[in-house]
Amino acid sequence: MAPVAAAADPRGVPVRDGGTGRRLGPVALVVTSGLSVQFGAAVAVLLMPRAGALGVVTLRLVLAAAVLLVVCRPRVRGYGRADWGTIVAFGTAMAGMNVLIYQSSSRIPLGAAVTLEVLGPLILSVVASRRWTNLLWAGLALVGVLLLGGGGFDRLDPLGAAFALGAGGMWAAYIVFGARTGRRFPQADGLALAMAFGALLSLPLGLAEAGDRLLVPSTLALGLAVALMSSVLPYTLELLALRRMPAPTFAILMSLEPAIAALAGFLVLSQALSAADALAIALVIGASIGAVRTTRAKP
Repeated sequence: MAPVAAAADPRGVPVRDGGTGRRLGPVALVVTSGLSVQFGAAVAVLLMPRAGALGVVTLRLVLAAAVLLVVCRPRVRGYGRADWGTIVAFGTAMAGMNVLIYQSSSRIPLGAAVTLEVLGPLILSVVASRRWTNLLWAGLALVGVLLLGGGGFDRLDPLGAAFALGAGGMWAAYIVFGARTGRRFPQADGLALAMAFGALLSLPLGLAEAGDRLLVPSTLALGLAVALMSSVLPYTLELLALRRMPAPTFAILMSLEPAIAALAGFLVLSQALSAADALAIALVIGASIGAVRTTRAKP
């Protein structure tokens, strides 16, 4: 088979022609992003005793912003008020999502935190979708997510659960404004600018909690690893996916995150996986496959 030609869209980003390539490509981006961010989150849990939850968020966002600004070197002129409004909203959602989920995971298990957080994208997929089949896949994913939570939500720390739900709301906002950023800005320029704004928002919180502990070399090294795994790589991949995939389908694919979180917890934090966990993961994967196939079949 001849290679599929790549065409440049108005933003200068290569877009592959052909239905299969354009659907499978974004799915691979989302799955790779999920693997990276959840393993980064597991490493971040190990970093929290050194820097605290807010300190970890600050290290993650500041170092990620520094990397993206150096690599992308985005221009700051030539954008209108609506463009900058999108950057502010995207950066605020990014910072809020990170602050809240790290506050949550410092109080409740990582798998439970991400399970509650993913309700935000699932609700977004229901609200934004105009196809009943997407509602079916969202419902199937929800069953898997709740099953993965083990039904023990009543035993969770209430504040930790509230932080996770708040992070879910911010996650939904991240998807909406991430898609807008991808349309308005070339390459990863918008992501770099939004990350820098989010880093500025988180900086006072991290300094207040951790102070000069953030400057310990070993802490900085772990923080850089978390920044690369949980921000630079996954957010870049998700931005590319959002340019080629409808937001409701992307939101359903986010239900893979708890399954990946459970796997990361098993491999990095030695948290056990039960038969019910395996069934839940299968349901979530099935819902994700169904959502993608439905999108591909859309005329």
